[in-house]
Amino acid sequence: MLEQILRLRKELNEHNYRYYVLNDPLISDYDFDRKMRELQELEAAYPQYDDPNSPSHRVGSDLTGEFATVAHRYPMLSLSNTYSPDEMHEFCDRVAREVGETEYVCELKFDGTAISVTYENGRLVRAVTRGDGTAGDDVTANVRTIRSIPLELRGDDYPSFFEIRGEILMPHASFDRLNAEREEAGEAPFANPRNAAAGTLKQQSSAVVARRGLDNFMYYLVGDDLPYASHWESLQKAKEWGFKISDRMELCRSTECIDDYIRRVDRLRETLPYDTDGVVIKVNEYALQRKLGYTAKSPRWAVAYKFKAEQALTRLNTVDFQVGRTGAVTPVANLDPVQLAGTTVKRASLHNAEQIALLDIRLHDMVYVEKGGEIIPKIVGVELSRRPADSTPFEYITHCPECGTLLVRYEGEAKHYCPNQSHCPPQIVGRIIHFIARRAMDIEGLGEETVALLYEQGLIRNIADLYDLTAGELAPLPRLGEKSAENIVTSIRRSAEVPFPRVLFALGIRFVGETTAKNLAARFGSLDAIAAATREQLLEADEVGEKIADSVIQYLSDEDNLKIIARLRKAGVQFSGGKREGLSDSLGGRTFVISGTFAAHSRDQLKELIELHGGKNLAAVSSNTDFLLAGANMGPAKLAKAQKLGVEIIDEERFLAMIGEGDGAGAASSPEKENNPVQGSLF
Repeated sequence: MLEQILRLRKELNEHNYRYYVLNDPLISDYDFDRKMRELQELEAAYPQYDDPNSPSHRVGSDLTGEFATVAHRYPMLSLSNTYSPDEMHEFCDRVAREVGETEYVCELKFDGTAISVTYENGRLVRAVTRGDGTAGDDVTANVRTIRSIPLELRGDDYPSFFEIRGEILMPHASFDRLNAEREEAGEAPFANPRNAAAGTLKQQSSAVVARRGLDNFMYYLVGDDLPYASHWESLQKAKEWGFKISDRMELCRSTECIDDYIRRVDRLRETLPYDTDGVVIKVNEYALQRKLGYTAKSPRWAVAYKFKAEQALTRLNTVDFQVGRTGAVTPVANLDPVQLAGTTVKRASLHNAEQIALLDIRLHDMVYVEKGGEIIPKIVGVELSRRPADSTPFEYITHCPECGTLLVRYEGEAKHYCPNQSHCPPQIVGRIIHFIARRAMDIEGLGEETVALLYEQGLIRNIADLYDLTAGELAPLPRLGEKSAENIVTSIRRSAEVPFPRVLFALGIRFVGETTAKNLAARFGSLDAIAAATREQLLEADEVGEKIADSVIQYLSDEDNLKIIARLRKAGVQFSGGKREGLSDSLGGRTFVISGTFAAHSRDQLKELIELHGGKNLAAVSSNTDFLLAGANMGPAKLAKAQKLGVEIIDEERFLAMIGEGDGAGAASSPEKENNPVQGSLF
């Protein structure tokens, strides 16, 4: 038994890490809970093997080490999950035995990331993630950008100090827009809105968070002196204070009412503009909640009824390998057609070689396909009882299926890549399609099919070839004609006027999206200046990390790319412009690292002020740093390193005085991390 217990602990620890830290789960919630129950039953049967570090004793962690960590005043526990009406009825029966018949509040279970927000005297003061249940990451600056979360409350009848918990989520519209942008930038799309919301909330730039369109619903108040006797009453009042509270909550006084609510929500959830994955049932009266109490992991007065993601069993026939414009190779399974979530599914994602090996997926297996918020359906398991006796392990391809080049797998990447970017057809066609897109060069009249046809006909082999096209070459092509051909050529010529930031984005440099292109253009002003910059200088641009800097250097060192750029220049394409003009040279090249939150400015505003006055921004404290501009809740690691290196630490007031916008009263300081404990968050 010990061997089985140790195996389950290892598996669950790995899945906890992938879910909470990497935001990249490999199994469904149902399968995770099933494994957890198996472990809990074994540990209960064999108490001699108990271990305080067992995953059964903790809540999974999403701590990143990149934000200040604060303790929860109250534990931020997870809900127990149920997957059947019988299990939900058992919960209600237990509650009735312990406190008598009572009423429940039924709510949607939002599929996002949990947050705990503290208000003092009607003003937002702190927002903290779940973390490990006892402490979480301070993401106040990011949460302040979410427009549906009030910075100041309405009315005057709220408690002077309280905490409200809820779910940060990404609506479907924001998710679709974000993934379209990521794909155009050559980045992997998020698998689902939950991962996108979690990843966005942990961004180091609050400006990025603001652009991504997060939303929220609040669902529980915490405080020592709440003026209301019930959960329902508190949330109705919270609406008046300005919080976004779901209008789909209902009071239920019987299991029949709860059953009906669950059935209605299950039918409704496909039409909602955001993801839900179940229903939460809570005892309404606070006094009864206190009487029922808590286990080590969850409240005994609430339970989550989880909708099991719809699955279908079908046969895997073959696997295709698709090559994207960045060279990323994606395996896609071809299946026997099967009905799933109202649609006919014939293909499903296999993600990468690691996922195939983890699930031990083989050709001709009967596989379980799931469509639970993914971009396309995915294979989640194999029915081993129906595996053919002569089955052999799947062998992942070693060479590009399009051009035959040996595939590579870069450090830290799950996918394999074809490195032959200059001569691999789908990469070339993909880059041309990216180049002509509306947010790039905005060349009208050329669609994906036409670009592919132009490539097949030998009329274009790269983006520079577009500027050599004539109406006479285009007119004979299917569905074009003379007028359309002339319009396309006119649009191509007009694209030479597109400003440099969009041209830089259009080049399709890996990891350089619209925002990064704008930041690079603002920092350097021209492609020549970017090409001449060192890696360290590139890293000084807003939101440019090591991966982006290395990609830019690699792109601008490639001879084929340089030849294409030379031809684009000759065609009149803009390769300069967009640089910020400075206000003064009062900071004279001095370097700054910014950490924490500030009273009068966002960190992005402070970065811009530093550059406008001749200073430079650095991402990390080093011996080359002149000043650490420190705000509230700054990262303790940055503070410790600055003190160790003797870097001067200044506050916002002192900084403003340095650029002539303050009175200079603020002195250099060594701010300590705030010790005021933060209230925790349940769920």
